[in-house]
Amino acid sequence: MGYTANQGTRNPMKITNTTVNKLTPPESGYRLEWDSDLRGFGVRVTAAGAKSYIAQAKVGGKARRVTLGRHGTITADLARRKAKTELGSMADGTDPSAEKQHQKALSVTLREVADDYKENRRTAKGLPLKESTKADIEKHLSGIFSDWQKRPIAKINRELVQRRYSERCGRSVAQANQAMRVLRALINYAAAKYRDPEGNPIILDNPVKVLRDASILRGVKARTNAVPLEKIGGWWSAVQAMRNDPALTTVSKSAADLIALLTLTGLRVGEARSLKWSEIDLDDESLVLTDTKNRESVTLPLSSAAAAIIRERGNDAEYVFPARSGKGHINDVRGQLERLAEATGITVTAHDIRRTFRAVAAACNVELWRTKALMNHKQNHDVTLANYTDLSDVRYLEPEADRIAEYFENQRRVFEADNVVSMEGKRA
Repeated sequence: MGYTANQGTRNPMKITNTTVNKLTPPESGYRLEWDSDLRGFGVRVTAAGAKSYIAQAKVGGKARRVTLGRHGTITADLARRKAKTELGSMADGTDPSAEKQHQKALSVTLREVADDYKENRRTAKGLPLKESTKADIEKHLSGIFSDWQKRPIAKINRELVQRRYSERCGRSVAQANQAMRVLRALINYAAAKYRDPEGNPIILDNPVKVLRDASILRGVKARTNAVPLEKIGGWWSAVQAMRNDPALTTVSKSAADLIALLTLTGLRVGEARSLKWSEIDLDDESLVLTDTKNRESVTLPLSSAAAAIIRERGNDAEYVFPARSGKGHINDVRGQLERLAEATGITVTAHDIRRTFRAVAAACNVELWRTKALMNHKQNHDVTLANYTDLSDVRYLEPEADRIAEYFENQRRVFEADNVVSMEGKRA
């Protein structure tokens, strides 16, 4: 084992607490003092008077120096013992600089990876992650993985994953599955990006794979809930009655109008609630979705009934459905959906309304691909449609949009007429 010469230093001395205390600082820079007994063990003294114990040797022909600790924080005897360990490792060929980088790579935490992922991860098209995707990551990091945020991601193993998944499935299988998809993506990202000094990945196997390898992953039955076709008339009548309730607050009226628009368009609630007036063309009765799930803008037709709902709202704000504060848009329609459930006995979510639109379109004999186009729904990799049909501007589907809207109106009229007859029969 060799070590770098102590050029410019005084003769070696026996390093003890006493001798180190007596060392005076240089006029500038720093000075190295070496031990007379243990080759490569020394003290670094700066012009400011700071004194640190060091160990220095050559590894692979290159000088490597390790700081052992500050004088006063550790004793000379402890520093000597640490120096023997470090010098022995370097004699065996261990590069302390590389080892430090390796340990740094291994210590990156789940939180650090998540922040890096949200900031720098790009889609296949080179686009940044959607805000909704970032929000999902944060939801699970602050929820199911809240106690793992400071854990080195390389120390998340198959046993931990299996145990956490089983625990969370007791609350919600769907949420547990979604959380594990997020964790799998973060670990895959870390495996691809974070490397040791030799270029080897710090993670060789994604521990989330245990859920499939051991057949632990639980399936979730696809949701099929929607407003039953035989109850469409009563439900749509209740929606219109709610919209016209003079007691509604401004925000509640916006939520009611948004529910009506979702019903007549089949849009995702996130796409509809964030609509801006700049994306609406009421003369043409169409709208443009820019922040879509597939990240591609699409122009959709509005039925006359849907256009009327938007037209009634006025355009004195940036968003069609502005938030109470006037900044941004409303986020939640659950309050009004609960009110509808009380009035009709039909409990649905915003996504259930999307399924209702699809069911009504089928009842109107609208071809499935046309329905999907109106809903901005993926066409399941249909090559013919992708290559020969314009799905970025489907205003040519306005007749289908009007036909679907008319179905809702016809069912409402039948329902209300039946109710009038029923009431008259009771009075008679």
